[in-house]
Amino acid sequence: MSLAILATLVSHWRRRPGQLLALIAGLAVATALWSGVQALNAEARASYDRAAAVLGGDQLAALVAADGGGIAPEDHVALRRAGWRVSPVIEGVWRPDGQRFRLLGVDALSLPPAALGGAGFETAGDLGGFLTPPYRVFASAGTIARLEAVPGAPGAVLAPDLPAGVLIADIALAQRLLSRDGRLDRLVIAPGQKPGIPPITAITGDRLERVAPQEEPELARLTDSFHLNLTAFGLLSFVVGLFIVHATIGLAFEQRRPMLRTLCAIGVSRGRLGGMMLLELGLLATIAAAIGMSLGYLMAASLLPDVAASLRGLYGAEVAGQLSLRPGWWAAGFAMTLAGTLVASAGAFWKLRALPVLATAQTEAWHGAQSRTLRLQGIAAALLALAAVALAVAGSGLIAGFALMGAVLIAAALALPGALAGVIKLLRGQVRGPVAEWFVAESRAQIGGLSLALMALLLALSVNIGVGAMVSSFRTTFLGWLDQRLAAELYVRGRDGTEAAEMETFLQARDDVLAVLPVQHTDMVADGWPYELFGIRDDAMYRENWPLVDATPDAWDSVAAGDGILLSEQFARRLELGPGDAFQPQPGWEARVVGIYPDYGNPLGQAITSEAELNTRWPDTPRENFAVRLVPGAAPGPVLSALESRFAPDPQQAVDQAALKSFSRDIFERTFAVTLALNVLTFAVAGLALLTSLLTLAGMRLPQLAPLWAMGLTRAQLGRLELLRALFLALLTAILAIPLGILVAWILLAVINVEAFGWRIPLRHYPGQWAALVVLAVLSAGIAAALPAGRLRRTPPALLLRVFADAR
Repeated sequence: MSLAILATLVSHWRRRPGQLLALIAGLAVATALWSGVQALNAEARASYDRAAAVLGGDQLAALVAADGGGIAPEDHVALRRAGWRVSPVIEGVWRPDGQRFRLLGVDALSLPPAALGGAGFETAGDLGGFLTPPYRVFASAGTIARLEAVPGAPGAVLAPDLPAGVLIADIALAQRLLSRDGRLDRLVIAPGQKPGIPPITAITGDRLERVAPQEEPELARLTDSFHLNLTAFGLLSFVVGLFIVHATIGLAFEQRRPMLRTLCAIGVSRGRLGGMMLLELGLLATIAAAIGMSLGYLMAASLLPDVAASLRGLYGAEVAGQLSLRPGWWAAGFAMTLAGTLVASAGAFWKLRALPVLATAQTEAWHGAQSRTLRLQGIAAALLALAAVALAVAGSGLIAGFALMGAVLIAAALALPGALAGVIKLLRGQVRGPVAEWFVAESRAQIGGLSLALMALLLALSVNIGVGAMVSSFRTTFLGWLDQRLAAELYVRGRDGTEAAEMETFLQARDDVLAVLPVQHTDMVADGWPYELFGIRDDAMYRENWPLVDATPDAWDSVAAGDGILLSEQFARRLELGPGDAFQPQPGWEARVVGIYPDYGNPLGQAITSEAELNTRWPDTPRENFAVRLVPGAAPGPVLSALESRFAPDPQQAVDQAALKSFSRDIFERTFAVTLALNVLTFAVAGLALLTSLLTLAGMRLPQLAPLWAMGLTRAQLGRLELLRALFLALLTAILAIPLGILVAWILLAVINVEAFGWRIPLRHYPGQWAALVVLAVLSAGIAAALPAGRLRRTPPALLLRVFADAR
């Protein structure tokens, strides 16, 4: 019996394959966009976990310098002599021949065995090769392939569990490659210390502090905003896809009403009928999920290089270049598809339960723009708008920012049918002639049937406008900021302090060099937040070019005198400081905040003091980087050639301004490549929603169109009118999407961007982009409406005549 009921229900899809295609396509596309984003996030977070697990960072406690600087070797020796089982570690970024590696230097003899993880010594030869020249390092297969391309690089031993881009080396080799002066970054504390040893503070005083194992990788915290942004766009695309599913399921239920009436009349209970419908939808959702997950995997694989480049450029995070298939990802994708199907079909099941079983099919009652429905949607939209206002005024945090975005978008979508009905009602008094009046009245009547597709189009357009304005505003601001920040013509770096000093002397002796400005910094921590403290020389380049968003009148004079300090915008927001407030970089030194400057793309905080103040308080600060200013009219080429002849620097050691700007622009473009790709895909899903709605409604429009054909309008004229109606409604929706898109852009720049990154970008308007999107929306609607309009033009007259003969 159950199989017979299921076969009867499935027969509907055989008679209407277009609806079946719409249902499968809607679910598959929605699943693909959602699962693709989740695959990207999962791969990135797995890389963070692997990076955090290196050297037991997720299991073993460690000691670090309390002032954020390095640990003196004397403190390490004192702890070992006192009986503490601690092992030294240094860490840094090694950039040979244009490559970038995270290099960890360890003492293999004192390091706890659990800290090495998958990097172990299988033979005595492995240990000897690790500890003695010419040295060998541990690395993953992909990292070894990169390392082999570096001239003079040490040999490598395969450690498959290490994350991409990580090298583990003996501490002596790491000291040399990183040009370190002997100071240590941390001391790993082995588990199971001897009883009775003196406390650490009794040995080293307050110079060291204990850091607990990381419950959450630091990179995961830094990149939360990036992944939340991807998740939000993936969820938006999923919701837009569910509009297709909701409309298709609703129409299918209404069209199957006579079938349902017959099944109930022959004794099938409502409960059993509902259960079989759920089974039917479950089978269809499973097929769609399988297709969608496959498409999502392909999408994620194609976008992974851009995501990896963005994370590397913005956060220094290394993400594996290959996508892994994880069972949890598959299970979550299927569960999301089934849950979305249930949500999309809930309204149809509720109406089926509430309506009398013997009621005749009333397609227009199902889809018409009923005044009661419009009132309820208007009330819901108003409540959501009030919630959005409350979130904008009192909300804080990234989640509140996305909640504000969601409330605004949903409120606008719910208000759209009423807004379109109101606009069309105003137009009714402006048209003359029976066909024109019928066209306007029928357009208002068709809002109900097309409401979900038009909502999807509104959301896609507004998000495209908002994200487009955000990216364009960011690009304009970022390029201007680059011109100000990278004011020097050349930037050079020595391999070590000795070579850097020789480079400085060599450059200062040239007639075409105006100034050689040291760029020094030390790593610090304030309220648990890492930041870089820079010391700069007082020079006109900084006074004339360095961008400040807020500053005291004597900002640069105070910095030069050593009693003032500049803070990056995101660092100042985190510490809730502004010009005039006091900031304490270290005990005993309280500086006055005299300015705030933008520092786009830097996940760490940053502060600037004078060169003299930095070297007085941290005399061991490396002096290896320089900004080189040339005399007016001098070209950087001869200087670079002279450096090449004298020092043979690596490509990254001597970079001209143009190359550095090009590299920064490339990072910027790749950072937003994924967001823009998801934007385009969301718009494509909205176009598909409009197409499926028009195709589904096409056959149901004959009772309304047959009388006009009987009164003299040709089928070609009716087809043109149907096409024109779709273009008309799409144009109205696109126009209404413009102010919503501007509001979305403001939320992205003034709320979400500030909460995520700490900096605020001024909103700029781009009418050309709006016009292009409006044209694209109308073209999309025209393409979507062309197929049903063409079908109407080819409808046999006998089918139109049958409308008058059939009892409806």
